[in-house]
Amino acid sequence: MTFTICAAEQRSDEWHQARVGRFTGSAAGDMLDVLKDGKTPSSKRRDLLARLVCERLTGLPQEDTYVNAAMQWGIDHEADAFDAYEGHSGNLVRRTGFLSGVEHLVGCSLDGDVEKLTGIVELKCPKSATHLNYIKARKVPSSHMPQVLHNLWVSGAQWCDFVSYDPRFPESHRLLVYRVPRVEIEVLAYEKVALKFLAEIDAEIEQLRSLVPAGAAA
Repeated sequence: MTFTICAAEQRSDEWHQARVGRFTGSAAGDMLDVLKDGKTPSSKRRDLLARLVCERLTGLPQEDTYVNAAMQWGIDHEADAFDAYEGHSGNLVRRTGFLSGVEHLVGCSLDGDVEKLTGIVELKCPKSATHLNYIKARKVPSSHMPQVLHNLWVSGAQWCDFVSYDPRFPESHRLLVYRVPRVEIEVLAYEKVALKFLAEIDAEIEQLRSLVPAGAAA
């Protein structure tokens, strides 16, 4: 996929504007969310579609920008987490910015990339109970795999290192690194679903533009 890179700092006004109307990695899980029958879209998926439609029609961001205490903890310890990852892996990480797709209205905010997007890094500084669960699982949590797949799809990277860091743990357990290699058949299957979702957004916008609200000026 061809993309441009917005180097604005995450959570800045420029970063939020770059994401307007674009289907991003953080929303991948909601896009895939369905009810127990495996077919019916969940409320999360419907809400995501409505948000993206509104953003495209208004040109304004609709995402919730609230930062709670746990999120602020992650922001505050991100630099230490990168230092720990680089020391462990030997990889030098570039802070990538937001990747905006050219062919499709998609994008992703990479925490970082390695060797000019040969690999990408998905970094978390979660609460301790969550970090503990990551240790016990010994793999990338299923809840994060949609975002990893989305980011591999958009970036074209060959692998993603999922990193969790918690300095409150003993040194031996502070850093976790789980590598997800790019499996082309999985990326293509995700792409098929994502493009179908984008087509739904386009269809919804087209339908809305053909409607004239009651009382509107002719």
